[in-house]
Amino acid sequence: MPAVWLLRGITIACGAGFLLFGFDQGVLGGLLTGQPFEDQFPALTTNSTLQGATVAIYEIGCAMGALFIFFYGEIFGRRRGILWGMIILAIGAILQFMSYGLPQLIVGRVVTGVGNGMTTSTIPVWHSETSKSHNRGRNVCIELGVNIFGVMLAYWVDYGLRNNLTGYQWRLPLSLQVVFALITIFFVCFLPESPRWLASQGRVEEAREVIYMLETTEETKRAKATDVQLEFILEAIRIERAAGTSSFKDCFRNGNQRFFHRVLLGCGSQMMQQVSGINLITYYAPVIFQKSVGMSRDMSLLLSGFNGLAYFLSSLVPIPLIERLGRRKLMLFGATGQCICMVLLAAMTQDTGNKAKGLVAAVCLFLFNFFFSVGWLAIPWLYPAEIAPLQIRAKAAALATTTNWLFTFLVVMITPVAIDSIAWKTYVVWACTNLAFIPITYFFYVETTGQTLEDIDLIFEGEKTIFLGPSSARRAQEIVRRRNQEYAEKLATEKVGTETSSEPPSKTQSKTSIEHHE
Repeated sequence: MPAVWLLRGITIACGAGFLLFGFDQGVLGGLLTGQPFEDQFPALTTNSTLQGATVAIYEIGCAMGALFIFFYGEIFGRRRGILWGMIILAIGAILQFMSYGLPQLIVGRVVTGVGNGMTTSTIPVWHSETSKSHNRGRNVCIELGVNIFGVMLAYWVDYGLRNNLTGYQWRLPLSLQVVFALITIFFVCFLPESPRWLASQGRVEEAREVIYMLETTEETKRAKATDVQLEFILEAIRIERAAGTSSFKDCFRNGNQRFFHRVLLGCGSQMMQQVSGINLITYYAPVIFQKSVGMSRDMSLLLSGFNGLAYFLSSLVPIPLIERLGRRKLMLFGATGQCICMVLLAAMTQDTGNKAKGLVAAVCLFLFNFFFSVGWLAIPWLYPAEIAPLQIRAKAAALATTTNWLFTFLVVMITPVAIDSIAWKTYVVWACTNLAFIPITYFFYVETTGQTLEDIDLIFEGEKTIFLGPSSARRAQEIVRRRNQEYAEKLATEKVGTETSSEPPSKTQSKTSIEHHE
C-alpha cells in the first residue's frame, strides 16, 4: 500500500476512535430529559446530585483506563492498547443499552469509561509517532474534528428520536457505540505499530520496515531516508536512556531531560481544557437551554443539534492554521475568546424569562464552542505526546489523559448542582479560569510546531528556566533549521545499499545500525 494511503488509514482509524469518544460525550445529555428514560430511571429525575454522579461516573472509568495504560501501556504497545480498549468499551455499551435498572446502567458506564480511557490515552501517541513532523498537528486536529462530529451526531440522533415514546428512544443511541467500536477495531487490525515503540522495545528491524512503509520520499531516496530517520530515533533513545529509564519514578523527576517539567505541561494542558467549562456545554447543552435559557425540550434538543453542527464546523478551522500559526497563538486566542463568552453568558442568564437575553446566551454558547475548537480542542490531546520523551511518552500521555478525565468528572459532577444552586454565577467561575489560562500559556507553554518528536528534547535539555514560552518559537525555528540541514547532509552522503535502491533495508543493514548505536 502506498505510504500516503497508509498514513490516511491511520488518521481514519484514530478518527473513528475519537468519533466514538465524542458520541459518548454528547449522547446522554439529550436522553436525560426524555420521558422513556425518566420512566426507566425515575430516581434521576428528582435528584440532581445522583444525575450528576450517573453521568460523571463514566469519567472515573475513563481515569481507571488511562491509569491502566500508565502502568502497562509500554507492555501492550500502541495498537493492542487501542484494540483492547475498544473491546472493553463495546462490552460496557452493551451493558448500558440493555439496562433495566440504575445499578446496571452505572456499571455499564464505568466499563465503557475504562475502555475509552485506554483508547484516548493511546490513540494520540500512536498518531503522533506515525505522523510526519510537518503535519502532525494537522492530523490530530482532523482526529479531534471527527470527535466533534461524534458529539454532533449524538445530538441529532437524540433529536431524531425525541418523539419515540418507547425504550428505543434511549436504547438505540447507546447501542450505536458498539458499531463505532467495531469500525475502529477493523481498521486498527490492518495498520502498523508505532516504529518508535518498536525501536524502544529493541525490535529495530520491524521499526525500520514500518518507517519504510510510512516514508513518502521519492523511491530512489526512500531507503536512505528510512535509515536516517531510524538513526535519529535510536540516537534519541540512547540519550533519553542515559538520562533515565522508563520507570514510573522518571515521570516525577527532572534530570537533564526535565521529565517532570514536561509531564506537568502535558497534564496542565488537559486540566485547563476541562476547567474551561467546555463539558458544561457538551454534556448538558439541552439542560442548559432548558433551565438557564428557559426553552422547551424540543427547542433545546434542536438548538443542541445546531450547536453540535456549529461545533463540528468550528473544529475544522484550526486544521489549516495549526502548522502555520503554531500551538501557542491558537491557545492564547481561544482562552481570550472563551473568557469573554463566559462573562456574557453569566450576564445574559440572570433573567431566564427574558427572550432577548436568552437569544444572546444561546449565541454565546455557539461562540464559546468556536473559540474552544480553534484553541483548546485538539492541542491538549496532541501536546502531551509531543513534548514527552519516548522513554516515558505512553506514561506521560496516560497521566495527562487521567488528569483530563478527573477534571471532566469534577465538571460533570458539579454542573447540575451548580445550575440548580448558583445559576448564572456558574459561568462566572469559568470566566475566571479562562482568564488565568492566558498568562499561564504565554509564560510556560513551549512551541512545538514543525519539529520532530526527537527535536523537542533539545528545547528542554539542560538547566533552563521554567518560563520557556516566550522564547520557544524562535528556539524551535532554529532547531528545525539545523535538523533539516543535518538531514539533507546525511541523505546526500550516507551509503545505504545502492544509490538507486528502492527496496526496504536488509537484515544486514539493520544489524549494522543496531551495532552502531549500541
